Amino acid sequence: MGDVIKVQPADALIVVDVQKDFCPRGALAVENGNAVVPVLNALIPKFGCVVFTRDWHPADHCSFAEAPRFEDRSWPAHCVADTPGAAFHDDLNVPSQALVIDKATGPDAEAYSGFEGTGLAERLAERGIARVFVGGLATDYCVKNTALDAVRHGFDVVLLLDACRGIDIPPGTVDAALAEMRQQGVLFVRAEDLR
Repeated sequence: MGDVIKVQPADALIVVDVQKDFCPRGALAVENGNAVVPVLNALIPKFGCVVFTRDWHPADHCSFAEAPRFEDRSWPAHCVADTPGAAFHDDLNVPSQALVIDKATGPDAEAYSGFEGTGLAERLAERGIARVFVGGLATDYCVKNTALDAVRHGFDVVLLLDACRGIDIPPGTVDAALAEMRQQGVLFVRAEDLR
């Protein structure tokens, strides 16, 4: 049990890419990716502002490779806009008032961060948000980059450790991502520590 953190009106929850293609049997499945869903569902009602990011790629996206190496710009085709794999996990609770942020929507640019080319920082600022809590998929790519961009945009950032899962290819990328986030001032908590 860590220190209790009280969720405040100036807090937002960012749910990163909990999409079918990143969950078991998906095109780019994260091991146990679906395990984040009940953890996030329990947290969503605590926040007045909830953001859901999603990869929303064109079919000719630059990151898609015929023989993917599972690294930057070499992934299996995944989360193609308006396909079943791009849909949120069936059990994920997406409230009607939630902000849905589409990223990497052009063919020529990778965008691992929910802040990259989306206007998310401005939309959060308009709502008076000062601190963001981040969870979702995958720890070593889109979660890490979203958290680090949030720091760069001046938000206090909290990573929900038990609400994330990573790809970890090559092995060690999750630990490296956690170390980089910690070095940049991201606070680590578990969902049970939130009130």
